[in-house]
Amino acid sequence: MISPALTNALRLWLDHQRALAGAADNTRKAYQTDVLGFLSFMTQHNDDTLGLGPIAAVTVRDMRAWMAHERKRGVGARSLARSLSAVKSFYRWLAAREGFEATAVLSTRAPRFQRKLPRPLAEDAASAMIDAVDLQARTPWVAARDSAVVTLLYGCGLRISEALSLTGADAPLPAILRIRGKGDKERIVPVIDAARSAVDHYLTLCPYPSAAGAPLFRAVRGGALAPRAVQKAMEQARLQLGLPATATPHALRHSFATHLLAAGGDLRSIQELLGHASLSTTQAYTAVDAARLMEVYDKAHPRA
Repeated sequence: MISPALTNALRLWLDHQRALAGAADNTRKAYQTDVLGFLSFMTQHNDDTLGLGPIAAVTVRDMRAWMAHERKRGVGARSLARSLSAVKSFYRWLAAREGFEATAVLSTRAPRFQRKLPRPLAEDAASAMIDAVDLQARTPWVAARDSAVVTLLYGCGLRISEALSLTGADAPLPAILRIRGKGDKERIVPVIDAARSAVDHYLTLCPYPSAAGAPLFRAVRGGALAPRAVQKAMEQARLQLGLPATATPHALRHSFATHLLAAGGDLRSIQELLGHASLSTTQAYTAVDAARLMEVYDKAHPRA
């Protein structure tokens, strides 16, 4: 059992993440799940009620026992590293608040894992995807809508949630959009002519009025368009084009970044366009570009 004082401390920490760190709701839910899982294990491990005193006395051996337990029940290295990061963040905040030493927890090393590289589409495949999506729906305005959404994803590097959060107040699309991304952080995104034209074409066909407070992209019955509709259109298009299952809406955002980097864009600018909090996240695209160059090299110079 977790004591009321410790439960309250967890709630306050989650509120702190939202208020000061700007963590999105999904992020805070993941934090809560990870830390509660850790606290539940420590309750069973100590066979007693877990309060602020016992949690401050967690040892290196306790941490090893928790990590071994997680691996034994099938938790992968990547997921365990994420859980450990959440636990460390909670401990760092709690130790400063309660005045105890948290070295045993904070010094625990995360398991090593190979980071997955983003999987962008080739430039011709990205263009073909936009064209193919336009052919999936029988209703012209729905086809124009889906094409406009994927053009925004690829042309502006938006997350699908960001594209679908646009409202009638954003139409017609300006040359520059102010986008609120993860953690409610605002960034400036230039809008290419192709994206503006695609959205204009959709609006001329859409049977629903473009009201300032209404969603820009409408579902068939007039409500807000769900991400699943765009995902389904892309699934149908990728099957026709023979593209892999990784050709998802988010892959278009990866493609935007990778192609921009290949064209000479600098990492810092791409970081700002994507809204990454850390440059290290954006640096993954340099590895993608290097991997693609090596693939081209290997094909041009096959080993004997």
